Amino acid sequence: MEPSATVLDSSTVLLVGASEWTTRFAAMLGNRTDATVRRTETGAAALDAFRDEPADCIVTEYELYGTTGVELLRAIRDETAALPVLIATDAGSEAVASEAIGAGASDYVALEEPTERTLDELLERTERTVRSAQQTSTHRERARQFDAIFNDSRTATWVLDPAGSLTRANRTAREMVDEDVDSLVGEPFWTLPWWSRSSETETEVRQIVGKALEGTFGNAVVPQPSHIENPRVVDLSVRPVENERGELVSVVVEGVDITERVDLEQSLRQSEELHRVTLNNMTDTVLMTDEAGEYTYVCPNVHFIFGYTAAEIRELGTIDELLGEDLFDRDELAEEGVLKNIECTATDKAGREHTLLVNVREVSIQDGTLLFSCRDITKRKQREEALATLHQTAREFLYVETHREIAQHVVDNTPGVLDLDASAVYLFDADSNDLRPAAHSATMRALNGPLPTVHADGETLPSHSFVEDEVLFFDDVHEADRLENRATDLRSAAYIPLGDHGVFVAGSNQVGVFDDVTRELADLLAVTAEAALDRVTRESRLREQDRTLQEQNEQLTALNRINETIREIDQALVQAETRAEIDHTVCELLTGDDRLRFAWIGSVDPTTETVEPRAWAGTERGYLDSQSFAVAEADTEPAGRTAATGEVTLVANVAAGLRDEPWRKDALSRDYLSVLSIPLVYNDLVHGVLTVYGPTQDAFDDTSKAVLGELGETIASALSAIERKNALLTTSMTRVEFAVDDPSFVLSRLAREADCTLSYQGGVQQSSEGSYVFVTVEDASVAAVADAASQLVAIDDVQQISADTEGGVLRLRLTQPFLALELADHGAIFREATAGPSSTALVVDIPDSIDVRTITQLVRETFSTVELRSKQTLDQSIERDLYSKFLEKLTERQLEVIQTAYYSGFFESPRESTGEEVAETLGISPPAFSKHARTVQRKLFATLFEGSDLSAATSAGVK
Repeated sequence: MEPSATVLDSSTVLLVGASEWTTRFAAMLGNRTDATVRRTETGAAALDAFRDEPADCIVTEYELYGTTGVELLRAIRDETAALPVLIATDAGSEAVASEAIGAGASDYVALEEPTERTLDELLERTERTVRSAQQTSTHRERARQFDAIFNDSRTATWVLDPAGSLTRANRTAREMVDEDVDSLVGEPFWTLPWWSRSSETETEVRQIVGKALEGTFGNAVVPQPSHIENPRVVDLSVRPVENERGELVSVVVEGVDITERVDLEQSLRQSEELHRVTLNNMTDTVLMTDEAGEYTYVCPNVHFIFGYTAAEIRELGTIDELLGEDLFDRDELAEEGVLKNIECTATDKAGREHTLLVNVREVSIQDGTLLFSCRDITKRKQREEALATLHQTAREFLYVETHREIAQHVVDNTPGVLDLDASAVYLFDADSNDLRPAAHSATMRALNGPLPTVHADGETLPSHSFVEDEVLFFDDVHEADRLENRATDLRSAAYIPLGDHGVFVAGSNQVGVFDDVTRELADLLAVTAEAALDRVTRESRLREQDRTLQEQNEQLTALNRINETIREIDQALVQAETRAEIDHTVCELLTGDDRLRFAWIGSVDPTTETVEPRAWAGTERGYLDSQSFAVAEADTEPAGRTAATGEVTLVANVAAGLRDEPWRKDALSRDYLSVLSIPLVYNDLVHGVLTVYGPTQDAFDDTSKAVLGELGETIASALSAIERKNALLTTSMTRVEFAVDDPSFVLSRLAREADCTLSYQGGVQQSSEGSYVFVTVEDASVAAVADAASQLVAIDDVQQISADTEGGVLRLRLTQPFLALELADHGAIFREATAGPSSTALVVDIPDSIDVRTITQLVRETFSTVELRSKQTLDQSIERDLYSKFLEKLTERQLEVIQTAYYSGFFESPRESTGEEVAETLGISPPAFSKHARTVQRKLFATLFEGSDLSAATSAGVK
């Protein structure tokens, strides 16, 4: 029969002694138990064995060599009180037993005689002693463990009685509340201030304590009430404590502060949520595989790049099917640990290619060893390529010189920049206020049809974009109100203004092609084009300014040369004494610097109706002999046209119309490439025609045309002056009397209105205020005639100079030049005029140097009805000479004063008007009048008495 299990089976027993029973007991231990038996014979050896290798129990006999078992016991108790020690003896006594128990023996056994029975008893008591020692050791260890747990600073511990009331609380628990814990002993645990302020928490604590009181474990996570400073979250564990009989003796409550853990868990949950949201929404895709390329993790957002779900990605097979084989070098990855920015191309579920940047990293996450992070850079790649194309486009713009070329470049480069084939550029025409299509792609024409010119009124899409300076993007242009062509196949469309230059249009037959990148690139392309258009505009303006400045400089140089010539001509005109001298001087000076090839002056012959040359200079080469200059408004040489029209005639290009007008051939053969013909007219008096010929086309611009036109007037004025001078100096003239009938003549109309006779016998003056004439009134009251004169529009002012019973003298200020002035410009003298109610007679003196026919024609052109009554030749050499000399000495004011005094009767005897009255009429002071009168008288007498001609005339009997 095998021995039953006993505590000795796993124990070490140290047997001390040399008696025969110790040997027998050692054999019994070996036979009945599995205990380890060690033997020593002396007390000293037993101490050494105890110290070398502790035993679970020591059995010693009392009598030992050199000592006793009690002494050995005391030595052992000096080192430990827990080791069970049994003292057994076969010759004991009560004294020995008392000594043994007093020394701390665990048991004392008196064998009396070592029989089988007594050794069995010793074995049994040894086993009981070892068991008791082990139980005591266990209780002691548990007590130490409890004390260690109870005093653990990391755990709050409360001990409750079997009723659930507080009996103890450790330091950690005490620090969780501000109140005196000792005052809370005996109170139900769930009513204590750690959680009693919250009904929900109090109920939960009461429930877990109730479970412990019923003998089961309870657990709950409870927050402390908020009124506690720094409230915590506590993990409460409640367990019952029972004795050996299974009776509840106490309840231990342990609380662990898990506030930080709860916060971490909350942060972790938030982090996990953020991580989940980030993974679901970020554009980068994360994949993990094992070494064979099989997926161990697929990011939920894998559809962002590839269009597949995570499950579909796994069904594709290994990652090589997705990213391609030989994506990276495994040895290089092993050496580096991570490989970054590997560029590859992948195809998504819809068949579109994507350019990816892939990072590969070695990891050890669950079964995954390779982590792939994929970033889609397709748009960035497209943008980089588009920007490169845009950069090249901008460089091309540097060499483009016209707006239309820029428009074509924009259209040509739109596919490379925007990946759109339909595009067009409208350019603004400021003259017509229209947007005109300057360039368009074939696709634009195919989708939209011919592009019409658009008026810049804001009514259509391109017009609205341009006028409002607004960028327009449409996912579907058919939804736009201003779409002008509803039949267009365009869907997506963009209209971008190009500043003041026009509008850029781009589009597609697909809906929604304009993403953020395409919009940005379209704006950049438009801005680049606008800058190029601005540059071309600036350069064009600069070139135009340069051309204008160059032309202006050339014109200024030519004008300076003309002005120099004009100044020379002016000086020559002042010094010229004859008409022929003026003609020849003008022609010579105009052709003197070779700027003009030929110049000539001609007069109109009224009998032949042609222009006859009278002076010329330059390279003539028989031109005047080859031409007949007919006076006509068309189909004739410019001189004939000017003579007919009285206007400047310019032929900028003689070669034009060469076969239409014969004169052009003769002019062209003499290198006359441009012609300018100028009328010589002064105060409506025509003195002929000046014609000049240039060696180049367009030799006469507007400025030279105007300057030479003014020169013609100057020449005519000089010719008129010569004629007036000749008229004054001539000794022989023809007196012509005309009978006129014209109610527009101011004297005729006044005589008819006043029913009187008016006589003019000289005395006309021209001032800034108008023409003044003196008239004698006969057969009527001067006042009545003055009143009638004031009613006529042709008379601006009337002054009565003198009056008598039958008439008097009036000074009239006329609104229009008087006939006498026009005759004087032609060299004739308006001598007399007598106007009555029914007829008017004029007397005009015409010097021999003036053609009578010219003056007659002038009078006939002035009045509606003219009759030539008489002509006679006069010789007034001395009279004319004295008269001219006298008038040359007088100023206009002096002549006015002396005429007014004369017609006022100041020089009559007796005087009809006093000096004060004449001065008042003239609007001057009496002393000023007296001074003017004496000055005129002195000049008159000086002319009479100081002239040598007068002395000769007097000696000859002239009176």
